[in-house]
Amino acid sequence: MTMEEITIHEFDFALINEFFTELERQGPGSPEETIRALGFIGNLSNKTKIADLGCGTGVQTMVLAQNTEATITALDLYAGSIDKLNTTAGKLGLQNRVKGIVGSMDNLPFQNDEFDLIWSEGAIANIGFEKGLNHWKGFLKKDGYIAVTYESWFTDERPAEIEKWWMDAVPEIGTIGYNISIMQKTGYIPVAVFTLPENCWIDNYFIPQKARQEEFLKKHAGNKTVEDMIAFMRREADLYSKYKQYYGYVFYIGKKI
Repeated sequence: MTMEEITIHEFDFALINEFFTELERQGPGSPEETIRALGFIGNLSNKTKIADLGCGTGVQTMVLAQNTEATITALDLYAGSIDKLNTTAGKLGLQNRVKGIVGSMDNLPFQNDEFDLIWSEGAIANIGFEKGLNHWKGFLKKDGYIAVTYESWFTDERPAEIEKWWMDAVPEIGTIGYNISIMQKTGYIPVAVFTLPENCWIDNYFIPQKARQEEFLKKHAGNKTVEDMIAFMRREADLYSKYKQYYGYVFYIGKKI
């Protein structure tokens, strides 16, 4: 298998998490865009219950907590990320409203109609956009909201190199219009849709990785898997620089019908 054919999912889960847990963000985004998306959610109060799914170490979880009075349950598959999230919540004095738990996004340990808002930044592709919207809807109260970021095409046509890269990584990837139709099909009224700006990728995701990559290569010197993983990450950044006009993350916000 060549580097062009490898996806991030080919690498060891523990290594991926070891790398990213030391970074503030595990995917593109920013506090400003989280707050912008939050502005489209109605009826927020101290009775609001939020689930943040695929939360990573919780940078966006803390933004949600600091900009609402809601109670937040944050879920991630990796225990190391949840430990870091709960430690951060304690340091910020948010531990009474924010709780991180270990769990899977496609087998949620919640009650039906439990949440007013389900949030997920950069994670829904791990189980599929349509599958995630369908599965998570059952945990939303009547008139509850969903807000997710998801990799999307900005154009109907794009160069073969970047199309293959994303079709390998996220086989379901579609255009913004197509994804809105999926949101409607799965039982949501689209409330707002907007693209994340370039700084969410370059300044907040790719640049912070550079020093961590060098450190990781030294720590795991001679480990071919680590060398391939870092090469993959560097290729991802190069491809974004080359083809960013064709794709990016998009915030999709919907209301349960």
